[in-house]
Amino acid sequence: MDMQVFLAAFPELMKGAWLTLQLVGVAIVIGFAIALPVALLRVSANPLVRAVPFAYIFFFRGTPLLVQIFLVYYGLSQFEAVRESFLWPVLREAYWCAIIAFSLNTAAYSAEILRGAIQAVPHGEVEAARALGMSRALAYRRVILPRAFRICLPAYGNEVILMIKSSALASTITLLDLTGMARKIIAVTYQPIETFAAAGVIYLVMIFLFALFLRWLEGKLHANRKPAPGMPN
Repeated sequence: MDMQVFLAAFPELMKGAWLTLQLVGVAIVIGFAIALPVALLRVSANPLVRAVPFAYIFFFRGTPLLVQIFLVYYGLSQFEAVRESFLWPVLREAYWCAIIAFSLNTAAYSAEILRGAIQAVPHGEVEAARALGMSRALAYRRVILPRAFRICLPAYGNEVILMIKSSALASTITLLDLTGMARKIIAVTYQPIETFAAAGVIYLVMIFLFALFLRWLEGKLHANRKPAPGMPN
């Protein structure tokens, strides 16, 4: 391995890493905003209400993310109504198409994670909220959803990590994210091993830092589980 090429690739790769963080960050925020109401609909007692979110989740979990990106980027432009609509200035940009595909994909997985967490909230806590006279909406806001978020945090953290790695697919629609920038460098230097090794190191660092943040957040949210001073673990 040529260490000079390996080290020289980092400045350009960091530019791609910044785009990767933008794509993942925006997609996670939008995806969570979509996932929450979808998860609430999934736990409805009405089967007709559950049907639409189930179909949405089934489609996005059952098809590859790459196909979803292509459907958004290439597929929507095939419709004249889309090209003539006010949305076309957004949908013709690869950046926004990637965010749309990433957001819809992660929302489907996140909704199932949240649905499972909501159903895993101990029944006694729900009964306690009802005994205090809380309405259904107030019980969800003060008891069920905060508890569900604590339960689902490890699984949701894994989904974010998978999203960081899956963001490499953005390079297939001309975006110079971390993987796209690596491919651009390889086209000039013809040194794939050194360049992809440098890109892999950056991915590892991003995921390592997020894992540290997730561990810190779990400690904050589960502070009640820490043993008292002087007590055995």
